[in-house]
Amino acid sequence: MRYSMSYKQHYEEWLLKTDEDTQKELLSVIENEDEIKDRFYAPLSFGTAGLRGVMGAGLNRMNKYIVRHTTQALANLINQRKMNHMGVVVGYDTRLNSHFFAFEVCRVLTANNIKVYMFDELRPTAEVSYAILKMKAAAGINITASHNPREYNGYKLYWSDGIQISPAEAEIISKERENTDLFSDVMLADDEKTENNIIYLDKSFDDGFLKEISNLTINKNVILEQKDLAIVYTPLFGAGYRLVPEVLKRAGFENIVAVSEQSQPDGNFPGIKTPNPEYAENLELAIKTARQQGSELIIGTDADADRIGIAIRTDTGNYITLTGNQTGVILLEYMLSARKNAGTLPEKAAAVKTIVTTELASRICENYGVEIYNVLTGFKYIGEKIDEFKKTGRTYVFGYEESYGYLLGDYARDKDSVSAALLICEAAAYYKSCGKTLYVALNDIFEKYGYHAEDTSELYMKGIDGLEKMQATMNNLRENAPIELGGIKIVQVKDYLAGSDGLPKSNVLYYIFEDGTVLIIRPSGTEPKIKIYILTRGNNKTDTEEKINLIKSDINMKYV
Repeated sequence: MRYSMSYKQHYEEWLLKTDEDTQKELLSVIENEDEIKDRFYAPLSFGTAGLRGVMGAGLNRMNKYIVRHTTQALANLINQRKMNHMGVVVGYDTRLNSHFFAFEVCRVLTANNIKVYMFDELRPTAEVSYAILKMKAAAGINITASHNPREYNGYKLYWSDGIQISPAEAEIISKERENTDLFSDVMLADDEKTENNIIYLDKSFDDGFLKEISNLTINKNVILEQKDLAIVYTPLFGAGYRLVPEVLKRAGFENIVAVSEQSQPDGNFPGIKTPNPEYAENLELAIKTARQQGSELIIGTDADADRIGIAIRTDTGNYITLTGNQTGVILLEYMLSARKNAGTLPEKAAAVKTIVTTELASRICENYGVEIYNVLTGFKYIGEKIDEFKKTGRTYVFGYEESYGYLLGDYARDKDSVSAALLICEAAAYYKSCGKTLYVALNDIFEKYGYHAEDTSELYMKGIDGLEKMQATMNNLRENAPIELGGIKIVQVKDYLAGSDGLPKSNVLYYIFEDGTVLIIRPSGTEPKIKIYILTRGNNKTDTEEKINLIKSDINMKYV
């Protein structure tokens, strides 16, 4: 692709070479120079998270031309490496155009003589990763924008190890895209030839995936004893709508109530701004249903069912939503204690978390003699550790990141809300058998290890100069490094861009305060924003909230 062309030249080229519908959309903005520039000033960036952007016509949008072009670059690489016989797994979520984009992927792969395994309907992201490993495929593509708003879609790319592609592979594919013309170099098969090349993965394929997850249960008898545990589930119109209830039923849970208004796939996500269970407002209907049913536990999953959000009933009868960190420590504490009691905790057990995830996880692992490893943000790094452990003799037992993503076993290499839902329900059943709720269990964890609190905030920097603003902010932090924030002295700064802790270089700043509080600042890899994480420990909730608020206030005054 000739990236040296001006945005106006790209616009004119698209008017000449695209289909009628695309041309109509582009002609509708012909009088809006700013809109034209935004659509064509740069190509939609391709990185380790693949593609993600607003759907629409243009070089800087998600559309069939960008999907085809990226797939052609991948096909070139697969054929160069003589891996075409291995095939590619193709999945998709509930979003608008997801199935259409997935089929366009299949058309390009077919034209390049590459076998295709395509799911017959939407599936959780982790099942795509599982299928790559199961089918020994060369790669996998999942059409999804995960938890982003409805106007977005995306293109997640996995290599033959079932892990999202590494920075090195992303760079190779980016260069291949640059050397591939968006229109003349893309090969495209017709629908009939494509259909004949596709091997569909139907519901029978789900059995293997669900069996892998079901085998992770620890206290099967407890589940049977507490089979009436009242559970409310909402897929938020997404890909978990069928398999999350199914895995719970297979385990023995019988009292699962779906939020009827949100239980069927719908890419418009009616009534919610974004299909993200991280946001409490997205669980309001589920909480309303729980009150009506007298349920103790509420589960929500996002559009591609890789993230899971939890709400629980307190001792006063109210419901609270848990943070991703809180859900993670409940899962970790329960799993390690249960496996230790059952005698199934491996001698060289290992867990993995990202550097922005609570240090409470480290304390829990230390208590059970489990080695915990820190990796950069992104579940691909957790997946890489799983493969590394197979070579070093360690046994992976759990991995998670604060952004509501968990993986319990090594059947896949990406976060999975299906297995996380099963474990949180098993934990709730166990604690109920002990006369406790998850709310009490969480407070027991704080009592045992100390009160920990975390906060994540975001600075959005949209528009043409968004990337420049993000980089300027990071440069300012490096050039004018804070000595103290919120009245607490900073005693150590780690700049991962220069290399730190033996991790790959990354644009991340990590500040350690004298009281043990940690501040991490990094640009998002998928959206035009800077993410700010504060991890702290204190005597109680009030103590930690005060520290967090003082630090945030200082950052806003000095660097925003």
